[in-house]
Amino acid sequence: MKNIGSNNRITLGLSSCPNDTFIFYALLHNKVPLQYKISPLMADVEELNQRVLARSIDVSKVSFHVLGHVLDDYMLLRSGSAMGRGCGPLLLARTPLDPHNFERYRIAIPGKYTTAALLLKLFAPGVKELVPMNFALIAQAVAGGEVDGGIIIHETRFTYHDLGLICIQDLGTWWEKKTGFPIPLGGIIAKRSLGIELLQAIDAALGMSIKSAFKDPDAVWDFVMEHAQEMSYEVMRKHIDLYVNQYTLDLGEEGIKAVEFLLEQGQKKGHFPLGPAWTYKKHWKALKSGLSVHGSGLKS
Repeated sequence: MKNIGSNNRITLGLSSCPNDTFIFYALLHNKVPLQYKISPLMADVEELNQRVLARSIDVSKVSFHVLGHVLDDYMLLRSGSAMGRGCGPLLLARTPLDPHNFERYRIAIPGKYTTAALLLKLFAPGVKELVPMNFALIAQAVAGGEVDGGIIIHETRFTYHDLGLICIQDLGTWWEKKTGFPIPLGGIIAKRSLGIELLQAIDAALGMSIKSAFKDPDAVWDFVMEHAQEMSYEVMRKHIDLYVNQYTLDLGEEGIKAVEFLLEQGQKKGHFPLGPAWTYKKHWKALKSGLSVHGSGLKS
């Protein structure tokens, strides 16, 4: 097991989005048992992605896209994922875009390593000019003409009509029709160096935290609203209902297969800068072991 230090603290990254604050509330407020104290870091998901790529955080919410880059050092937990149907990123624009000429357009993305960016590349291989920016700014950038289109995530899917924007493609719907799988957006990963016992304990504690939020949601609302970036109650409620579901409690076999397929497609299309010793078989085995923290398949 990793020597965490005299303070017995684990660094934990999460976003301020309602689905994250909802599921982490009990864990962050010592309402579920865990032998180590948590040092939380709340940041935009792309900042969390970058911190994980730098190996500078113990446990974190990340985009599933990042898994293709860090599986040698991190493993995915079964609890805490954002995955589902009808909840994928949306490609928006002011006017219709030519689907055969995406190389002509500047498209805003919510970060280079977001799953939304990977999905866009899989959907429109010809796209060339991607403009990373904070997810909360994308809809306004599209409406203001700074970019030709943009990929929006999270709560903006409920409000983009107010800006007069149109949906060019629901990438979640495209994914579901193409693969039959739910759309894997983000998950919770932890450093392998923490060791099997602690990884299992973290996963179990997060699972209890999620169940606690489902059981007594009223206890969670003040914390969620505190970090909801002036979001209306209605939008916040829709956000949680959409992104917190059975896959959040446990990925299950279908969820595992969905993640594997996304990573396989990204690898086949060359979107992971992998070293010569890396193979998809190794990646698949690492992912399977990382997703076995409830059982006996994980090696420390």
